[in-house]
Amino acid sequence: MKNITLGKTGITTPQNAFSTLPLQGTDMETAVSMLRKAHEGGMTFFDTARSYSNSEVKIGLAFDGIRDEVILASKTMADTPGKFKADLEATLRNLRTDHLDIYQFHFMTQCYRPGDCTGMYEAMMDAKKEGKILHIGAAAHKITVAEEIAESGLYETLNFPFSYLATDRDIALVKKCEENGVGFIASKGLAGGILTNAKACMAFMAQFNVLPVWGIQTPSELYEWLEFFDDQPEMTDEIRAVIAADKEELAGDFCRGCGNCMPCTVDIQINQCARMMQIMRRTPKEIYSGEYWRKEMDRIERCLECGMCKKKCPYELDVPKLLRKNLEEYREVIAGRKIVE
Repeated sequence: MKNITLGKTGITTPQNAFSTLPLQGTDMETAVSMLRKAHEGGMTFFDTARSYSNSEVKIGLAFDGIRDEVILASKTMADTPGKFKADLEATLRNLRTDHLDIYQFHFMTQCYRPGDCTGMYEAMMDAKKEGKILHIGAAAHKITVAEEIAESGLYETLNFPFSYLATDRDIALVKKCEENGVGFIASKGLAGGILTNAKACMAFMAQFNVLPVWGIQTPSELYEWLEFFDDQPEMTDEIRAVIAADKEELAGDFCRGCGNCMPCTVDIQINQCARMMQIMRRTPKEIYSGEYWRKEMDRIERCLECGMCKKKCPYELDVPKLLRKNLEEYREVIAGRKIVE
């Protein structure tokens, strides 16, 4: 397994890391067991966030007593120095540690800078001086914000969505980070769960100086990633063909499931419903054809066209249009008038 050094941080770790976002819905015993097995299998980098509900607690329990053997990164969505400090203290308690290797501003809509009157960057610097964090990181979904972060010289790592559906601009961002000594943490390596070929995803990442943090939810998924420590996939003509086919199918506007648009003013599960047909093409359709998801999809009819989701979408998608399109196709599939291939 290839090792990655995150920019100027000096942090070196296998290019195969764990995002605990999906562990929110996993029971405590299973989650703790998975985290320990991930570490035993070779993973050393674990990424979490205050907004990932109980994921920090699960990590803290899993690595209590072996904190020095793992690299822990978390995030805060705080927008004031007071909330920042409260979030950091809660994270340290949850993780059962006195410091974080990397602390990241989460879902950044601006590049915080010293003297910008927010006090946010100063709060991060104070925490670093106190030894509560070792490295200052940023996590963004908007490419314009990410580019500014990469150029700023203020951040040691950048956490940004990156998969084999990446655009030329996304790849240029990776290269810019490398040039500037900014460690690139690749989130959404499965494009929000739409990509299902793990070998193709891993082979793509291996071409770049990035650290993928895979959203792992089940033991079977974990074992698949751990197998790569012994047999890391390489780019082949077969894998290139898989990537080309997926890029052709998923070209254009599609929802990545990031959830920035939430909550919806009328309680639509936007981050699922706006990509329902992509999900159904890649998972057994029976999972999403039952009463629960029929009712959730029917909620799309409540859409008020308020524009809040469009405003918050980092990919500038016409979210209401995507919702309506998915509802129309979904009903065609449920009625048997359309086949999902």
